Amino acid sequence: MQIKPIISSIGFLLLVITSHAQKINSRFQYHIHKTSEKMNMDGIMQEAVWKTAEVATNFAMVLPMDTSVAKVPTEVRMTYDNDNLYIIATCYKVGAGQDMVESLKRDWNFGKNDNFILFMDTYGDLTNGFAFGANAAGAQWDGTMYEGGSVDLNWDNKWTSNISNDANRYIWEAAIPFKSIRYKAGIMEWGINFSRNDLITTEKSSWAPVPRQFPTASLNYTGSLIWDAPLPEHQNNFSLIPYFKSSTSKEFANNAGVKLNAPTLNRSDMGLDAKISLTSSLNLDLTIHPDFSQVEVDRQVTNLSRFELFFPERRQFFLENADLFSNLGYENVRPFFSRRIGLNSNIDFGARMSGRLDKDWRIGIMDMKTSADESKNLLAQNFAVVALQRKLFKKSSVELFYIDKTQLDYNTSSTGNEYNKNIGFEFMLAPKNNTWSGKTILIKSITPNKTGDDLMNAGNLQYSNKKWILSWQHEIVGNNFNAEVGYIPRNNYVKINPSVTRLFFPKTGNILSHGPQFLTTYYFNTALNQTDNTKLFTYLITYRDKSTLSGVVQNDYVELLAPFDPTRIGKQPLAAHTKHQWSTVGFDFISAPQHRFTYTLSTRTGGYYADGKLFSLTANIGYRIQPYVNIDISSTYNHIDLPQPWGNNNFLLVGPKVDITMTNKLFFTTFFQYNEQTTNINFNTRFQWRYKPASDLFIVYTDNYYIGPVFVKNRAVVLKFTYWWNK
Repeated sequence: MQIKPIISSIGFLLLVITSHAQKINSRFQYHIHKTSEKMNMDGIMQEAVWKTAEVATNFAMVLPMDTSVAKVPTEVRMTYDNDNLYIIATCYKVGAGQDMVESLKRDWNFGKNDNFILFMDTYGDLTNGFAFGANAAGAQWDGTMYEGGSVDLNWDNKWTSNISNDANRYIWEAAIPFKSIRYKAGIMEWGINFSRNDLITTEKSSWAPVPRQFPTASLNYTGSLIWDAPLPEHQNNFSLIPYFKSSTSKEFANNAGVKLNAPTLNRSDMGLDAKISLTSSLNLDLTIHPDFSQVEVDRQVTNLSRFELFFPERRQFFLENADLFSNLGYENVRPFFSRRIGLNSNIDFGARMSGRLDKDWRIGIMDMKTSADESKNLLAQNFAVVALQRKLFKKSSVELFYIDKTQLDYNTSSTGNEYNKNIGFEFMLAPKNNTWSGKTILIKSITPNKTGDDLMNAGNLQYSNKKWILSWQHEIVGNNFNAEVGYIPRNNYVKINPSVTRLFFPKTGNILSHGPQFLTTYYFNTALNQTDNTKLFTYLITYRDKSTLSGVVQNDYVELLAPFDPTRIGKQPLAAHTKHQWSTVGFDFISAPQHRFTYTLSTRTGGYYADGKLFSLTANIGYRIQPYVNIDISSTYNHIDLPQPWGNNNFLLVGPKVDITMTNKLFFTTFFQYNEQTTNINFNTRFQWRYKPASDLFIVYTDNYYIGPVFVKNRAVVLKFTYWWNK
C-alpha cells in the first residue's frame, strides 16, 4: 500500500480549514427566565409565565426559497425551573385543509408530517446536541444530534408533552428534564433553533435562517439561548431499567429445510440496564443480560450485489453518543459496527461510558462480553472500544480510537482468530459555514498471522453552495486489513469516487429546481490494476409540491475477483477474473408528501453479468387514515435473463406494513415479508403499551415460513415488560 496518498489527503483537508469566526446567527438571541410557577403540560397557554416570556417569531422561509419571511406564522416561548426546560410553540395555520400526519407513532418521518422541532446545541460545539418535537397530532419525536446536522431517532428518553389543535392553530407544550439530556456545566448560552414544516403550503421555516441546501437541524446556523443564571447544578442521578420476558418458541425445520420434531421451548428471562450520570455531560451505561426481542425487524431486500448488506443498529443500549464509535469511516469502510456484538450469541453484560470531559474533549469507552455457544462452536468473546475525540478550531475534530475483539478460552482447536485489533485516527473537517466539509481516516489492523499490507485509509472533501456540489472520496484497503467488529465488505482495493452536481432555479412555474449529476467510481487493486468502474449520470427535477423525478443512465464494468453466482441462490458461479460490462437506464419518482396517498416508483432496465439482461422495478405505496392508521406496501421485482445454467429468474419481494396508533401510548404494528430470493415468508406483529414515559409492555409474535411448498420454519411469542425508574 502507498502511504503517499494518505499524507496527501490529510494535507489537502488541512489546507481548506478556515479560521475561527463569529457565530453565523449570533444576532438571533432568545433570553430565557426561570419560573417558580407550577407548569401543566396540556398544550394550553394558561400559565402566567407564558404571558411574560420572550417570544421568538418572524421565522425565515427555508423551502421552497430561502430569501423571504415565512408565510406560515409561528411563535415560541420558553422558561425553566430546577428540574425541567419548558417550551410552548404556537403553530398558526394558513389556507384550508386538514393537518397532514402519518400517525400517533413516535419518531415519524419529518417530510410526511406537519411538525415543529426544537434543535439544541447544549455543548456549544456546533456538532452534538438533542432534538425534540411533535407532529400536528402530538406524536413525539426525539433524537441525539451528531456531525453538526444529523439526528439519530433511535435514541429514546423520558420527557412529556401535549398538544391542542383547532382550525386556526396547534399548540405544542413540552417539559424536558435536565437529567434526560447532557450539557456543559456552568455555561449561560446554548445554540438553539426552531423548525416548522407545513405541508399544506409546502413551506419549511426556521427561527434562525438556514440556507435551503442545508437541513434546519444544522447546528452551524443556530441562534443563541441566553440563560438568566448558570444552569441547574448537576445531580448524580441514575436510572434503573429492569425487564422481564416470557417466551414460547418452536423450531419446525432447520436451515436446510429439513422438517424437525423439536419440542416447544418455554423460557423466562430478566435483565437490567442502568444509566448513571457521572457529570452533566458524562454518562455511564451498564447492562446485565440485555434483551432486544422487541426491536423492529429489518426490512429485507433482494441482494444482487457481490457483498454483504448493511443494516442499521436499532438496540437502545448502543445508541447514546453512538457517533463516537459507529460513525467512524464511511458507508463501506466502517471499523466499528455494533451489530457484530451479540450477532450469534447472547450478551452477558456490558458497560459504556460516553460524553464530554470538558469543552474540547469527548470520550467513549465500551466493553461487552458475549456467551459461549457449543451448538454453534462459538467461544465466549469480549469486545472493547475506546475513542477519544479532541475539538479543533470552531467545530472540526480529531479522534483516536482502539477496537478489540478477543475470543476467551482460546486454544489450538478453536476456530477463527484469537484476537483482532484496530487502532487509528479520524480527522473531521467542519468549517462554520458548511461550504467545505470532509474527513479522513487511517487504521492499522492487528491479527495473528497477518502482517504487512494491513492499513486502511479513506477520505472525502465536499464543496457545497446553492448551485454546485463538488465531491471527492477515496478508499484504500490493504489485502491483510481485517476489521472483525466492523463492516468492510471487500479488501485489497483502491477506490476513487468524484462527483459533480449543478442545480438551476427557475423563477416561475411548477419546477423548484433541476439539474444534472455526474458520478463515477473506479476500483483498482493495490497494484493499481482496474477491477471495477461505474459511471452514473442523473438528472433530477424537484417540483414545488416537493415531488421529485430523476432520469438515470449508468454504465458498469466488473472484473470478478472471486467466483460469483449472479442470482445469489446457489447456482453455478461465474469464474474469477472474468470481465463483464453493461449499461442501464431508468427513472425514479417520489410523489408529493402532503397527500394521504403517497407512492414512489423506481425502474431500471439494461444489461447484466454474462451478457445477460436485468429488469428491476421497485415501488412503495402509502396510505394514511389520519391519525390512527398508516399503511405502507413496499415491493421489488427483478427479472434476470441469463444464459444456461442460470436461465430466467424472477425474484419478487413484497412487504406490506400496517401501523395502528390507537393513542400516543398504544401502538400495534403488523409487518409481512414475502421474499422469493431467500424462499422465506416472515410475519411479525408487535403490540406496545407505553404505560409511563419510556416504560413499556410488549407482545411480539413472529412466524417464518418456507416458500414452495409453504411450511413453518419457526414460530415465537414474546411477552416483555420494561420499567424506567429514576432517582
